[in-house]
Amino acid sequence: MIKKNWMYWLFFLALFLAPFYLTEFRLSLLGKFLCFAMIAIGISLIWGYTGILSLGHGVYFGLGAYCMAMYLKLEASGGHLPDFMEWSGVNNLPWFWKPFEQPVIAISSAIIVPVLLAMFLSYFTFRNRIKGVYFSLLSQAIVVVFVTLFIGKQEWTGGTNGLTNFSTVFGFSLSSPLTQIVLYLLTVVLLLSMFLFSRWLTGSRFGRVLVAIRDSENRVRFLGFNPTTYKVFVYSLSAAFAGIAGAMFVLQVGLISPAMMGIIPSIEMVLWVAVGGRSSLIGAIIGAIVTNGAKSFFSENYPDIWLLFLGGLFIAVVLFLPNGLTGVYQSVRQRKKQGEVRANEASSHVLQRVSRF
Repeated sequence: MIKKNWMYWLFFLALFLAPFYLTEFRLSLLGKFLCFAMIAIGISLIWGYTGILSLGHGVYFGLGAYCMAMYLKLEASGGHLPDFMEWSGVNNLPWFWKPFEQPVIAISSAIIVPVLLAMFLSYFTFRNRIKGVYFSLLSQAIVVVFVTLFIGKQEWTGGTNGLTNFSTVFGFSLSSPLTQIVLYLLTVVLLLSMFLFSRWLTGSRFGRVLVAIRDSENRVRFLGFNPTTYKVFVYSLSAAFAGIAGAMFVLQVGLISPAMMGIIPSIEMVLWVAVGGRSSLIGAIIGAIVTNGAKSFFSENYPDIWLLFLGGLFIAVVLFLPNGLTGVYQSVRQRKKQGEVRANEASSHVLQRVSRF
């Protein structure tokens, strides 16, 4: 266990030191991947530990991103209407945009808005015992509704182009290398905090109840627990992680559009966790980094056929690595332990035979 904890700390230490050994472009890419890793931790909590397969987490990511982007857009506009509103013929700033002039409201809304939507959706579905593929389809339907809404209300959301052209955050230039490094380090700190909190949660009595719900929800209910309460909490927590990830994504990438919260990104989020290992928190982080790193590598080196390479990677993982990358590591460790046990048993057997003589 101590050795395993040291590996975790070394991994996050390497992330903290990334500004010293990565170029500005690669550091920006890694920061984006770490935002995706935040989402992956939340999906690991609900899918790997609780058995809830959500195909709609792109919505929570998008809501958090738009909340932060609204503040950045107003700050960039310098007291005037955002450019896309002027192009759409809007004369006055909509009432729901005005609170986002305050950064505190924007940051808190990036968490609260996704959580409220997740609580509303999960309470009524889990209370009515909707689960499995039905919940997955319902989560996708929510994605379709919000993407359609954000595209249709172009005068409020920027339409298909989304929100772009941000220049400053809290008065600091977003294009400054120092600002980007600070934002990257903040992303690492937030990711580490989410990881440590999730490890504590899954290692507690609460986490054991989540696993019991995944394995046999009816038995948990017969034992006197209310699975709805646990499922609503963990689902809302995963939405909060996604909202924070969206806010940090906008700060580092500089744009958000409805396409980034659609069905395909939502399915990709689940694939990240599948690649790393859905029942492993560190595996979810590694899966998000490895998958998106491979996506970036293939698109840069094989621009014409990179989707084929990426599809092949996913197929290979599903067919040959059903437990993800961390599952391979755990199986190797288990075989090593079994080999050591057999070797010890063999040596003790030899010693017993020698002692008889």
